[in-house]
Amino acid sequence: KQWYQRRVRGAKLAMHTLVQRAGFLGILLCASIPNPLFDLAGLTCGHFLVPFTTFFGATLIGKAIVKMHIQMLFVIFIFSKHHLETLETLISQIPEIGPALHAPFVEFMDKQKLRLRSGGKQGGAPSESVLSKCFEVFVVGMILYFVISLVNSLAQQYYKDNVEGKKQK
Repeated sequence: KQWYQRRVRGAKLAMHTLVQRAGFLGILLCASIPNPLFDLAGLTCGHFLVPFTTFFGATLIGKAIVKMHIQMLFVIFIFSKHHLETLETLISQIPEIGPALHAPFVEFMDKQKLRLRSGGKQGGAPSESVLSKCFEVFVVGMILYFVISLVNSLAQQYYKDNVEGKKQK
């Protein structure tokens, strides 16, 4: 338990130092690398009142441009034909279950290639699962809840500033 607490304390100190010393570039670095410490960097930025434009600009560039390209190159590299053939060979060499797994794996990968090349449709019909539809509805609901709570908060602040302020005068 002490080891974990020391690590967490060290991560907090590192984020604090990075945000304080590097500012925009530190936030950009944290947003660009796929890591869970970006949440800690965001909390640190909020704690030290880093301007929203600085935080949002660095986050947008880091996540939408840098991180997206890193992940894209990684996926292209991993799923290249050479690496997939190596993986097929390795699967077929697994003792006892390898030969049984090889054919379904090759068939699955061929279906995925066909699906990718046809734009996500197989046989002309859209391939949407119930789970993906439920998740989509959930995300839209969360966004709507956020927008409604934001409008509600702004209305309460407006009321507090204008209506209650006039009563006190």
